[in-house]
Amino acid sequence: MKNCLKVERARQNFTQADLAEKVGVSRQTINSIEIGKYTPSAVLALKIAAVFNARVEEVFVLEDSDWK
Repeated sequence: MKNCLKVERARQNFTQADLAEKVGVSRQTINSIEIGKYTPSAVLALKIAAVFNARVEEVFVLEDSDWK
């Protein structure tokens, strides 16, 4: 799954720590999501999208390999 967390954080002028605090996870979790090492739960994805005032589909995008 691809995501645009880094871009959205930059738009909001948030650090990884800022976003982590807002959604109740560690900074390391945000970093792992950004680099594609961790796929967030549906609840976490919804929280992140809400912080950015965006739809989940605007922040997270399925890749072809996610369908296999």
